[in-house]
Amino acid sequence: MMSNSTILVLSALLTWLMLCTSSGLRIQARKPGGIDRAFGNRDDLPEPTPLAGRADRAARNMVENLAMVIALVAAVHFAGRADAQSTLGANIFFWARLAFWPCYLAGIPYLRTAIWLVSLIGMAMIAAALFW
Repeated sequence: MMSNSTILVLSALLTWLMLCTSSGLRIQARKPGGIDRAFGNRDDLPEPTPLAGRADRAARNMVENLAMVIALVAAVHFAGRADAQSTLGANIFFWARLAFWPCYLAGIPYLRTAIWLVSLIGMAMIAAALFW
């Protein structure tokens, strides 16, 4: 099982990868003019494809959830309550978020939601370490 610190670093890297993927899909980097859009101000973005829209929503969702998990891990750490439960919760969060991304990109609605709920369980486990 990876430490809470390792999970935070991996979660940040996953978030960065999700944001880069979203941006690349949105600017259509591989199509004509894509490189110019990538280095420009992105004032002339084409309409997003369904995949680009899902990638953007998944990335924004990850940013929102990352902020919460960082706060929870920091609270557990500074309270001196980091334990096996909080570490397991952080691991569950990360692996669920890693599974969530391709599921969201593929447009699988119910499975995506179930995986998201698993990541919430991971966050709840971290939070519970503050109280028990």
